[in-house]
Amino acid sequence: MSDLIRLLPDSVANQIAAGEVIQRPASVIKELVENAVDAGAKTIHVMVVDAGRTCIQVIDDGKGMSEIDARMSFERHATSKIRQADDLFALHTMGFRGEALASIAAVAQVELQTRRQEDEIGTRLLIAGSKVTGQEPVSCPVGSNFKVENLFFNVPARRKFLKSNATELSNILVAFERIVLVYPEIHFTLHHNGTEMLNLKPGSLRQRILDVFGKQYNQDLLPVDVHTAMCTVTGFVGKPEAARKKSGHDYFFVNGRYMKHPYFHKAVLSAYGRLIPEGMQVPYFLYFEVEPSDIDVNIHPTKTEIKFENEQAIWQILTAAVRDAIGKFCEVPTIDFDTQGCPDIPVYDPASQIAPPQPQYNPDYNPFNQGKGKHTGGTETFGSRVASRVPDNWEALYEGAKAEYDLEGMSEEGNVFDVPETSEMPLVSSDFLSEKSPVHYQYKGKYLMTAVKSGLMIIDQHRADIRILYDRYMEQLDKHAASTQKLLFPETVRLAPSDAVVLTKIMPDLTNVGFDLSDLGGNSFAINGVPAGIEGVDPVRLLCQMVEDVNGVRGQLSTLNAQLALSLARSAAIPYGQILSNEEMETVINELFTCSNVNYTPDGKAILCILPQADIEHLLG
Repeated sequence: MSDLIRLLPDSVANQIAAGEVIQRPASVIKELVENAVDAGAKTIHVMVVDAGRTCIQVIDDGKGMSEIDARMSFERHATSKIRQADDLFALHTMGFRGEALASIAAVAQVELQTRRQEDEIGTRLLIAGSKVTGQEPVSCPVGSNFKVENLFFNVPARRKFLKSNATELSNILVAFERIVLVYPEIHFTLHHNGTEMLNLKPGSLRQRILDVFGKQYNQDLLPVDVHTAMCTVTGFVGKPEAARKKSGHDYFFVNGRYMKHPYFHKAVLSAYGRLIPEGMQVPYFLYFEVEPSDIDVNIHPTKTEIKFENEQAIWQILTAAVRDAIGKFCEVPTIDFDTQGCPDIPVYDPASQIAPPQPQYNPDYNPFNQGKGKHTGGTETFGSRVASRVPDNWEALYEGAKAEYDLEGMSEEGNVFDVPETSEMPLVSSDFLSEKSPVHYQYKGKYLMTAVKSGLMIIDQHRADIRILYDRYMEQLDKHAASTQKLLFPETVRLAPSDAVVLTKIMPDLTNVGFDLSDLGGNSFAINGVPAGIEGVDPVRLLCQMVEDVNGVRGQLSTLNAQLALSLARSAAIPYGQILSNEEMETVINELFTCSNVNYTPDGKAILCILPQADIEHLLG
């Protein structure tokens, strides 16, 4: 019987290593740019063709490599940063595994031109599928020039599972942003298909953040600067008013390396307390400096998850630092009294004669001598005042909804929405009750309450309107029948490059829902018009929120149209706290029961519930 265990060929071993290190074109750019940073480059140019499928080129002005180093750099476990095991716990550089270039060369065709300052002539090296196909002297500038072509040409299965160009380009931009935010002193450029997407000049960290994500952040950033014996925390956090449902711009860096840390993320949010609504996110750019021996950066293949030795202590330092920044730099908001509709208070004039108010009363009023629902001496009943606001078509509306929508399971009788019985209508005269008019009650500006046959129906007004508007926008998207409200003065928005890619991709769909947008270049866009019927909504914030909602895998729904409709509905829906008249409540309820699903919002949140009559009677004993 022959032996079963054998060593893998180097080409196969390199492809296996490449599967861990090189997952997509963004991985190639991350490794090459980090190597350029470690080489001391002051200028780094990145050029991408077809989102990295066809070509990725990274040019730097670092110290370059000798002929032997250039050849050795493509060998597995080749590194200039580690000589012994203890060096793993004292790393200050980015790349150290020694597998990046070997992994790239295993799944692509690579050309390297490099030269050191002390060398008169450089080296040109050609490698394809881990095999050196050529090496020769070449005249080139100091630094390194890597060109990676036909990624995954020899691994068809891996190339097949690459996403669309827009998605892969978005991933490239995300990886690029994580590096440029650490090194504001380095000049970075990024070109895609010959078009310049980023040109980041050296400057301060604040300027680098604004260059990447837009000038709108200038007023939203609060500086953080705390130095302790255990760690240093610097950077910026957003003001409470910069909070969004999905920030997407939350960055942690430790010793110059990007990291994900859910525990520290909760520490940042907890520092805001009740300054931001529950579920909202704030942008932050926070940089930790700790002793390398106090962290482990090698617990995850991509090195984005890092283990800290003193997590609880750093949690407390981080929370205190963010609270200090908020308290020190946030101004106390001025009180803005809403005087619209209030009576004018005249200026006091001591020379004028002021007459005291005359009391008005009904001398014939007798509380023990009242008619049913009528005040003695008055001419109007309480029931008549309420009945005057009741629509004429209420009975057909309720019966139609009851017949069309099967809500069995939400009440004992199976009829969730039924004509209220007279015994269930409080505070109404007997004359009015005989007319069976629907009267609704709004609780704390959030819930609509109405009597039904089985008990008391409670409806979330914001979620109900989300469902109503979502169905309306989906119909408009399907029929391309949306109307546009032109803006008197067009708004301009500048997005982060990754968000600009997403907006360009969904622009036709935004046009279908009623937006009128123009691409101004440089990741800037003009908002010329918005969907009709969303007056009072900030168009810039709305557009940014919609881009965030549909960005990549963060979208909650299966189709782009559905995500757009949901995002627009959330922005335009009746907010919590808005007081509604009985007619407005009636409209919301009637429109809800013509929707495709009255029970849940598109993202699965309950819209209504029934408090059964039996439970009410049990509570009241």
